[in-house]
Amino acid sequence: MKITLVRHGESAANVAGIINDDPARAVALTATGRGQALALGDKLRGAPFVQAYASQFARAHQTAVMLLGDRCLALEIDARLNERRSGMDGRPVEDFNALVRNDPVGAKSPAGESFLEQMERVRACLVELAARHGDAEVLAVSHENPILAACALAGMAPAEAARGSVANCGRVVIEWTAAGGRLLEGPA
Repeated sequence: MKITLVRHGESAANVAGIINDDPARAVALTATGRGQALALGDKLRGAPFVQAYASQFARAHQTAVMLLGDRCLALEIDARLNERRSGMDGRPVEDFNALVRNDPVGAKSPAGESFLEQMERVRACLVELAARHGDAEVLAVSHENPILAACALAGMAPAEAARGSVANCGRVVIEWTAAGGRLLEGPA
């Protein structure tokens, strides 16, 4: 399977620098985020996706709908694509960054998940999607942390991936087979 993982467009939480890792608290795209999604949708117009997926978060769903445009393609919600659970919803992003700064791969809050735990959640998703779609191409709209976890699963060193970044509406392309993953296109 070839999977294009796209980070959602700019959201109100991104602008405010606030963590939103609770899908029940809907945070929408900004006007800039909607523009980013429409622009990327134009670039992806000819991609032969057979299925699209999005996390449970409103900003990911909104981005996916805009990326798909008028394509007659099903959009399935998959919680395994959700943002990393920090246990710090509503707090400043810098609080989370300070928590994981010394150990970006293993550190977590009492109510959160580590980067390694997130990698296993994302791995389960990729394995199932590859079994479902074979050699086809799929689109998945997610968040920075799960996309970086996918990069680690596809060969990037986990510590490097955990310290990495993916721009809003940036994308990563991974080839995933029964043997594992290979990064075809890095964060952009």
